[in-house]
Amino acid sequence: MGHVTNKATTDGAGQEDALADPQQTEPATHSVLMRLREMIVTGKIAPDAKLRAEALATQLEVSRTPIRSALAVLSAEGLVSYSVNRGYTARAVTVGDVFDSIEVRATLEGMAAHAAVDLGWEPGELRRLAGLVEQGRAIVDRGEWSERIEYEWYELNRQFHRAIMVASRNEVLRNAVRMTLIYPILGDAARLCPSIAASVPPRHRQLPSTPPAHILESQAAHEEVLDAFRRDDGAEAQRLISEHVLATKHRLHAILIPR
Repeated sequence: MGHVTNKATTDGAGQEDALADPQQTEPATHSVLMRLREMIVTGKIAPDAKLRAEALATQLEVSRTPIRSALAVLSAEGLVSYSVNRGYTARAVTVGDVFDSIEVRATLEGMAAHAAVDLGWEPGELRRLAGLVEQGRAIVDRGEWSERIEYEWYELNRQFHRAIMVASRNEVLRNAVRMTLIYPILGDAARLCPSIAASVPPRHRQLPSTPPAHILESQAAHEEVLDAFRRDDGAEAQRLISEHVLATKHRLHAILIPR
């Protein structure tokens, strides 16, 4: 369950291919949707801020039509609120929202992993998944870490999780998991999600010079999931991917300052 923040919101090619694409949207709306979602979650758009279609269209250099369509989707997702008098406003994302979304995504991705095995991986799809895992391993084995490297690894992580959703061939699952993506999936939520970062000690928000423990654990989990897919073990793949997603919640919970 999901980097250098400016890069993540401006690199259209990377963001338009989301973990779970909203299939009912046009490409322009899809791009705007991804950008607005991340702007809200990362605090670039403040909680309770009014979301005016004309102003957002100017800011994002698009027409008002995809803005209005994206706002309607975000309202359905619960990231924005709508009232007749105020129009659309950004909703504050709480720590509880983030944890709830991770729990639901863990279940949904587990279902997708099991379905992918039941249906059978296409050879090309499984090779691509293996390639993503190998690229991730190459990154962590370099032993260096920075914002750029973190973004690179998280982009592979996004593609890894998306590949499993696609392999499930279940549009309902893919659309359901999209509703859970309320925190940055291209970076560490401990730094990039304001509702989390505000309660995390500074030492846990600093980038180390070597790959952090949670990245090493995630990379190892990707390799274990891949092995389960290769063995056609749907139950094990489901268990592993669910535990992998929940590991983010467990880590964040452990480093939060009690309030």
